[in-house]
Amino acid sequence: MKKEILNLLKETEGYVSGQDLCDRFQVSRTAVWKAIRQLEEEGYEIEGVRNRGYRLNSCPDRLTEEELGPLITGKWAGRPVFYCPEVSSTNDLAKQLASEGCPHGTLVTAERQTAGRGRRGRTWVSPKGESVYMSLVLRPKLPPSSASMVTLVAAMAVAAGLKKTAGIDGQIKWPNDLVTGGRKISGILTEMSAELDCIHYVIIGIGINVGQKEFPEELAGCATSLRMETGQPVNRCRVAAAVMEAFEEYYEKYEKAGDMSLLMEEYNRELAGMGGRVRVLAPGGEYCGISKGIDREGRLLVDREDGSREAVASGEVSVRGLYGYV
Repeated sequence: MKKEILNLLKETEGYVSGQDLCDRFQVSRTAVWKAIRQLEEEGYEIEGVRNRGYRLNSCPDRLTEEELGPLITGKWAGRPVFYCPEVSSTNDLAKQLASEGCPHGTLVTAERQTAGRGRRGRTWVSPKGESVYMSLVLRPKLPPSSASMVTLVAAMAVAAGLKKTAGIDGQIKWPNDLVTGGRKISGILTEMSAELDCIHYVIIGIGINVGQKEFPEELAGCATSLRMETGQPVNRCRVAAAVMEAFEEYYEKYEKAGDMSLLMEEYNRELAGMGGRVRVLAPGGEYCGISKGIDREGRLLVDREDGSREAVASGEVSVRGLYGYV
């Protein structure tokens, strides 16, 4: 009933009388009052006036199904939304739901992560209510060897979402970060459950810095947020919904081709350091070269100083002189 009352208040410009709510939902005034109190505890500002009823004045910027769900416009990406106020990480919860059989496209969101993590076990700082923390469950009909490319698809979707909602021209730092002005604004962590010949599920974890006005000293020179870049608040639900919309479009092209061939040109336009010097940190030792963009398999092509070309599929690429967090 709480959800139905909220939807009715959203649809009504003026006041909705308590008696009308009782009659519509066949409940007592006490039950209506309790539902209103619960909504207020969740951050909804509801005005109650004697002999007039209730009016919704403002909604919280929370990544709940009630707030985010109606903004999801695609067919499957972000349907359904599974919200939890606090989790160890959204990827952990998404993996649990995926193992229990949740559908392709399920989106897990949270206000805070107590053990958020990035690539290679790094910590992802996850303050309450200031960022987008979300994980998308996918069930690709592709071989496990193709799964790593989903990270690149997600990076393109985040770039498109930031552009649409905040006017930010983010660049992709291969393979899984978004940067703007030389500082990191988003990170992506992909995890998979698979056998040799099939994928059970893939989890795409996305963190986007949105509302932070500042960062701890150790991050101040290498991280930024939409609030810091635009100078104004940005609605997190609109950011998340825009990313889901773009992801669905890009993912369907990726799935159709089975690789990045339909997305390579656009990806390389958004690639940070394209045509510039990079340092590749590989298990066999580091080397320098020129970034030539990705190939159809999502590998970073690097022209080495000896004239040979490497297709980098693993390891980490640093872009010298551009990114303070590298």
